[in-house]
Amino acid sequence: MARQLRTEFPGALYHVYSRGNDKRSIFQDDADRYKFLSILNKVIKQYSYLCYGYCIMSTHYHLILETPDANISRGMHLLHSTYAQYFNMMHDCVGHVFQGRFHSILVQRESYLLELCRYVVLNPLRAGLVTHPSEYKWSSFNEMAGTANNINDITTSDWILSRFGTEADEARKNYIHFVLEGINEPSPFSHTVGKTFLGNKEFLTSLENILKPSINLKSIPREQRYASRPTLSELFKYSECFTKEFRNKVIFQAHSAYGYRQVDIARQIKLHKITINNIIKAKRSKHAIEHSSLTPNANNANF
Repeated sequence: MARQLRTEFPGALYHVYSRGNDKRSIFQDDADRYKFLSILNKVIKQYSYLCYGYCIMSTHYHLILETPDANISRGMHLLHSTYAQYFNMMHDCVGHVFQGRFHSILVQRESYLLELCRYVVLNPLRAGLVTHPSEYKWSSFNEMAGTANNINDITTSDWILSRFGTEADEARKNYIHFVLEGINEPSPFSHTVGKTFLGNKEFLTSLENILKPSINLKSIPREQRYASRPTLSELFKYSECFTKEFRNKVIFQAHSAYGYRQVDIARQIKLHKITINNIIKAKRSKHAIEHSSLTPNANNANF
């Protein structure tokens, strides 16, 4: 089964989320919610995370975390294992509490951090649980707005509030207005690439050196391994002006360098998939011949 690419590096920013196994509730009462936040607080301190937002619902949770060190997997493993042990003991359960490993989306700060902070705390409104985010005490909204009275001080508010003003009261007021403006806004996750990255083309390109070691890991989904690749539309943008030779070169590049399926290439440029297959085979054979001709023949080598 294909697994999610887990990209870790110092300073990475993630949207982290997980659901209950078989969509079951993972928070049955307020004691569970307090316990989860308490464990989360300890994990944040132990691994030096910065938390910009969170929301815990009955069957799932959302976190927005920055990792000064490359350690998102270790921290989330500790969070899940510690809470699962508590949950099973308290509710006389056995087996998995969470549905597999946690999910994470690597986020571009400049383009999407504020949108995500808003989207996450609006979850209870979309679920019809409250009519104002301040009415829900299990999210970071009240911490960010300066009206929290819960026992955990989890969020790092300085960077977020600095986007809304230089004075604390003004910034919090503008933050609240910003959140309420987003009630009817579309989900920022519609722009996610390969279910793993949320950012523009420049952001994906900047990650190329980090992603290179994973290119040949076939267990990782194709759309994640090639997240920074150009689209087929971009590759064949001026295909009507291509010579046949250049077109075939681009076809081979789209398949071999960027991992596009032959059927998708065929659909893009309106050629039969058998034709695409023959072009790729011919190019591969030519490439192999050219490569072998550059390799010294051991029988003719001078010693």
